Amino acid sequence: MREIVVFSGSAHRGLAERICDELGIEVSPASITRFSNDCLQAQLLANCRQRDVYIVQPLVPPTQDSLMELLLMIDAARGASAAQITAVIPHYAYARSDKKDASRLSLGGRLVADLLSTAGAHRVLTMTLHAPQVHGFFSVPVDHLTALGVLADHFRGTDLTDSIVVSPDLGNAKDATQFSRLLGLPVAAGSKRRLADDRVVIDSIVGDVTGKRAIILDDEIATGGSIVELLDKLAETGCTEAAVACTHGLFAGNAVARLRGHPMISQVVTTDTVPAPQGWPELQVRSVAGLFAEAIQRIHAGESVSSLFDGVDPTYAPPQRSLFDALR
Repeated sequence: MREIVVFSGSAHRGLAERICDELGIEVSPASITRFSNDCLQAQLLANCRQRDVYIVQPLVPPTQDSLMELLLMIDAARGASAAQITAVIPHYAYARSDKKDASRLSLGGRLVADLLSTAGAHRVLTMTLHAPQVHGFFSVPVDHLTALGVLADHFRGTDLTDSIVVSPDLGNAKDATQFSRLLGLPVAAGSKRRLADDRVVIDSIVGDVTGKRAIILDDEIATGGSIVELLDKLAETGCTEAAVACTHGLFAGNAVARLRGHPMISQVVTTDTVPAPQGWPELQVRSVAGLFAEAIQRIHAGESVSSLFDGVDPTYAPPQRSLFDALR
């Protein structure tokens, strides 16, 4: 592991430290300076020459600062003659800007991908992109991990009697179906319409949830509006309670208050791709550091990473019909 150098931006040093613990190395020092004119400067304080450099930085609020830090650190590594630079972005926030669904709309997901490669990144390592097509925005190789196995491990040790996996919308149904296979459970989905960034309407539930305990699976929870709307619809259709699971638990605005005291919620489970919110001791956080460390080891050794894309042991995934097959 001598030739691997791991740096961390200021967005989530805790995750970088856990990844390095798995690798058996230390996080290399770096300095981020903010000048009086609000400009940032990054300095890497360890030798990068002909090393395999990994920079860990999820794009979390303040998102623009996190992004600029990452770009500057990549540029510094390139200027320091690093052999290979991998941007480790556990949460790629701009993946939500993936399509032009209005006139004269920017495509932030593609623009940020271009910025990363222009800065000097040779590869991107990320997890659970909001939209799979964002993978194609990059002109450099992308290794796209998933936390489904980590989340499934959490529920595998609980009582799953009368449980059903529920996706908040049909767009997330593929992941929900895979998750349901891991747990051996049926699957359902909400029919969702988004009215604004924090306003959604769920018209109906596709699938039978009457008398069931739901496990709601989402890729990202920001304000919690979609989850609360789904919980209300589940209660109307006879669902008894719900556990909530997501990969990226941002819990912005009043999301903690919305979810923490909701009478339908039995537990909320997330991963450490982003820092956990303060003042929510009941929140259960599962670490994905092991998955990222394994991916880094394989990339460094020139080995295949594809088996990690599922993040699960295939023996736990018996065949099951998809949600769309069930509707035929």
